[in-house]
Amino acid sequence: MAMMRSWRRMIMACAVVAGTPVCARDSLGVYNGWGAFRDKQPHRCYAIASPDKHAGGNGRWKPFASVATWPDVNAGAGGVRGQVHIRLSNTNSGPLELKIDDAHFTMVSAGADAWAPNAATDAAIVTAIRSGRVMSVGRNDYTLRGAASAIDAAALGCARVK
Repeated sequence: MAMMRSWRRMIMACAVVAGTPVCARDSLGVYNGWGAFRDKQPHRCYAIASPDKHAGGNGRWKPFASVATWPDVNAGAGGVRGQVHIRLSNTNSGPLELKIDDAHFTMVSAGADAWAPNAATDAAIVTAIRSGRVMSVGRNDYTLRGAASAIDAAALGCARVK
């Protein structure tokens, strides 16, 4: 039953990410509370999760955490790999703290979205996610069990499709 609820939450979060129907993406797998998906147009893959503990929000959108690969973006630079994106429960402007166990990272936020300030911070966050247990940002908490497998599935999903 818990797996079914996680799957439903994942589908809802997936639908919110791009604002397109769920059938427009391929499921690459569900790993505990994290799922991996691939969009064909634009070509992108991502690992995504809904928060386990969700506080607040205005009901206009659902919060989520994702790690994305966009191989076609900036084709000369090889695209974007391992980009962390957080959809917040509430709007925010300015710096925001993301915590993974005992590690702390400063995120840049605008409106309902937050990102790492640069690729080096993205990489450090993804490393912490892979070995972490719990991630918190704003008033949302995410269990990281399955996150590493979903991140790997998303990266492989975009590596295979040209």
